[in-house]
Amino acid sequence: QVQLVESGGGLVQAGGSLRLSCVASGRAFSTYAMGWFRQAPGKERDFVAAISVLSSNTRYADSVKGRFTISRDNAKNTLYLQMNSLKTEDTAVYYCAAGKGAWATPLPSTYTYWGQGTQVTVSS
Repeated sequence: QVQLVESGGGLVQAGGSLRLSCVASGRAFSTYAMGWFRQAPGKERDFVAAISVLSSNTRYADSVKGRFTISRDNAKNTLYLQMNSLKTEDTAVYYCAAGKGAWATPLPSTYTYWGQGTQVTVSS
């Protein structure tokens, strides 16, 4: 069982930056591939970024490439998402997720555990 708690969301102006964190309970964090997803009002949950267990492999949605960076610190059981050059269309609830396995994947079905989400609002 893994519990995930996100933090770092908030209100920011377009062009600004935020860093999201996701702290995982338990000792098995380093055995899980991790991902970030987001869901805007009235829309489906979309893939944002993913990272493999040893950070050797990362994947990004086209919409965030070059602006967002996913990273993890296995010693601290923490996943991060650095978001730069934010746009109004980045407004959503952001969720972290953990999936058993080594490789980063964009498929929600491969993730077993999900956090409660943190709201990110980008104003124009």
